[in-house]
Amino acid sequence: MKELSLNILDIAKNSVKAGASLIEILLNETDEQLTICIKDNGCGMTAQTVENVTNPFYTTRTTRKVGMGLPLFKLEAEMTGGNMTVESYHKDEYPDTHGTVVTADFYKNHIDFIPLGDVVASVATLIQGSPDIDFLYKHTMPKGEIVLDTRQIREVLGSDIPLNSIEIIQWITDSLNGEYGELKE
Repeated sequence: MKELSLNILDIAKNSVKAGASLIEILLNETDEQLTICIKDNGCGMTAQTVENVTNPFYTTRTTRKVGMGLPLFKLEAEMTGGNMTVESYHKDEYPDTHGTVVTADFYKNHIDFIPLGDVVASVATLIQGSPDIDFLYKHTMPKGEIVLDTRQIREVLGSDIPLNSIEIIQWITDSLNGEYGELKE
């Protein structure tokens, strides 16, 4: 992919399909390194699936025979000298603590580092497409931190206004873009 934000979108969509009610997208950025962590409380994966999840010829999809999301994300991290890990706890074995955590480290000064891209659009797309799921987005940088928690937005809006209404999605987009703009100044 040409932007890491598209990987984030792809992996978080897997969390949606896994039945997660909360998806955390956590970015920790220094001058040299970017760590992307995507956590969910979905159904999790079996140990065998975790073992094979970075093999591009292994997929649980029935519509195609290859799965490129995690293998590509891992390759993109490794190309910079970083790595990717996947931890998952299947609901059958861990009924109270099931879910998946995907963490990837990228070295930003490496020639093969792919830019983060439009992460705001990815987050807004996730919220718009899955308004009943809660998302915690947190990007920690040397100049500050940006946090968006849909649980807090729901508290303010109440149950009458859905998160995927155009006004709310526009507000989320404008708010996140504004916060990024302030940190760049």
